[in-house]
This record gives sequence, structure tokens and C-alpha cells, in this order.
Amino acid sequence: MKIPIIKGIIDRRILANYRIDPDVIKRIIPSPFRPKLVAGCGMGGICLIRISGLRPVNFPLPIGIRAENCAHRFAVEWDTSEGIKEGVYIPRRDTSSVINAFAGGRIFPGIQHRAKFDIREEDNSFHIALRSHDGTTHVEIDAKINAELPDDSVFKTLDEASAFFKEGSVGFSPIARSKSYDCIELRTKTWAVNSLDVQHIHSSFFEESFNFPKNTAVFDHALLMRNIDHEWHGHDKLYC
Repeated sequence: MKIPIIKGIIDRRILANYRIDPDVIKRIIPSPFRPKLVAGCGMGGICLIRISGLRPVNFPLPIGIRAENCAHRFAVEWDTSEGIKEGVYIPRRDTSSVINAFAGGRIFPGIQHRAKFDIREEDNSFHIALRSHDGTTHVEIDAKINAELPDDSVFKTLDEASAFFKEGSVGFSPIARSKSYDCIELRTKTWAVNSLDVQHIHSSFFEESFNFPKNTAVFDHALLMRNIDHEWHGHDKLYC
């Protein structure tokens, strides 16, 4: 059963992106996905998003859920009868919301783990940290808005990076005890990003040496979106 269309406001969305050895990604993502490449590198990262007013499109009252969320993701592509499709594979989701954690994997696509978030924001600077209740996931980032991407980014321009990640609007998440994957699509009313100058970043996921041996996952850049009207559209599960 597909979920009803859900709408809300993206108060803030940070995409902290790593350039990753494609062979490493291949060991993590399931078939039929393969890494989507840029300059020979795979791309993975962390989506740190605060959503407010989250509710069904036809809900009569102007209220909704407000939550901090974190998704670890990889840019992927796969073959279909209609040609090559693009999206993201999301092995891990964390949330500050009890409702999201309960609904995730039951009502709303994707299992969501509870986490405690520490947020300190000003107009142009951001500190975001989270630690999951199960103790397995820790993320921390300090960043300020900047006009340009880092000089060593695999993307030549901000527009090039923006276009790459805009195509990753369809996300797939594993379903517990199943060989199938929940699918949900993010549709934004507008798409506008800023670059961030990242002073500090830590990710227990991408710094885990068993999955990511030394120098196979290197921080590349971070993007920022704010105050975006959006909708979530559920799609049929993918069975493998």
C-alpha cells in the first residue's frame, strides 16, 4: 500500500558529501543498484534535514510533525525497461521524532532509528550533532555558508554539484527481514542550494574502517537548502 502524499517545509537541509572508491560502494549497496559516478568517483553522504508542518496533503488543519532527521545515502543508478534510472540508496535513517521512528518501516517508507540531536544555528553558520539511541551512529558538522565549492572537490562548479544531487530524488531503504526496498520520492517546489565551508565533520559511518578502508571515503563538499516547500510521494516497493 502506498502512503498518501505528504507535504511540509524543509527548514534546513545539509548534504555533506564524500567521494568514495566505487568498488567500496559496490560491496555495500544491493543489486540492481550500482554507484553513480562523477570524475570516476562514487558519491555518498549524510543528509541532515529539519522538516516542519509534515502532514498529508489533504489534512484539514495547518499543523504537522516537526523533526530533525539524518540519512546516510549513496548516489546510485540502475537499469530498467525504460532506460537508466537515478536515485539514492539509504542504508540508515535516524530521527528525533518518536512518531517518525514508530511509523518508519510500518506506515512511512524506511526504518528510522531514534537519535538525540544537538543543533546550534545562526543565519550563516551551523553546528549539528547527533548520537543514535542504539549507540551505533554519531555525526557532527560545523559549517558556514560559502560562495564556492572547495578547490579539491570533484565538481567543477556549484551548479554542477546541484544538478547531480537534484537527480537523486528517489530514495530506496531496506525493509527488515526482507529482500525488498521501500521507495519514496522527494518533490520540491523549488531547488536552490548554497555551498558550505565545513570547518569540522565527523561520521562514525564513513569513518568505519571495515567498510571504508583508509582513504576510500574522503569528504568532498557540503550543500545547503533552506525554506523549501516539498512533498513526499510513495512508490511501489522494489523486490530483488
